[in-house]
Amino acid sequence: MGITTKDVIPLTQARANLSELAEEVKAGAEKIITRNGESYVALIDAGRLDYYHRLERERIHLVLLDEAEKGMADVAAGRTRDARRFLRRFKAARTA
Repeated sequence: MGITTKDVIPLTQARANLSELAEEVKAGAEKIITRNGESYVALIDAGRLDYYHRLERERIHLVLLDEAEKGMADVAAGRTRDARRFLRRFKAARTA
C-alpha cells in the first residue's frame, strides 16, 4: 500500500485526531506527520515496524555474507597484505 496525500498530516491535526489515526494505521494505513510543512515522523503499526526491523537485520546479514565471500575470494586469489606492516605504514602516514 502506497502513501497518498490523505496520509500526510500536519502535526497539529495529528495531535487532535490521534485515536482516529491510530485506528487507520492499525487497519493497514501508514501516516506521515509533518511539522512546518516538512516530513517529521511516521505513524505505522507496531507489528509492521517489527517486520521492517527484521528485514533490515536480514539485509545487514546478507551484506556481511557478501563481504565475507569477497574477502575469501581475495584470499584464494592471493590478494592479501600483511596486517602488521599495513598498520605500521598507516600509523606512520597519519602522524606525518
